[in-house]
Amino acid sequence: MKIDPAAVRDAAEAVPGVPRDAEGPVFREPWEAQAFALGVVLQQQGLYTWRELAAALAEEIRRAQLAGDPDTGETYYLHWLATLERLVASKGVASTQTQARYREAWRHAAHRTPHGAPIELSQDDFTGNEDS
Repeated sequence: MKIDPAAVRDAAEAVPGVPRDAEGPVFREPWEAQAFALGVVLQQQGLYTWRELAAALAEEIRRAQLAGDPDTGETYYLHWLATLERLVASKGVASTQTQARYREAWRHAAHRTPHGAPIELSQDDFTGNEDS
């Protein structure tokens, strides 16, 4: 799915704290951009409104701060991703158990994949991940 630049602008304006410069959102690592894009796509698909995401993200950040997160901005996209995971579970798209199963399968696939090669999931990654 192609992400509409207007949707990126809408996200950056609607969700407080998105790290940005004059041109839009900024990312320190590629995974941060991917997490942001996933959030935009899920919103475009109607899973939640920007207001819903903003409220859930604020709650996630509040929980993290209470647990000792120093709130230096370096963990923003970790909170963004955790928020997406919670919303996906609460909306019934994928339970936390399903998400954990796929996370472990990806971990297993990454472990068996040579450095620099694309990571691809196989059925073995779901059944053979207890040795990771």
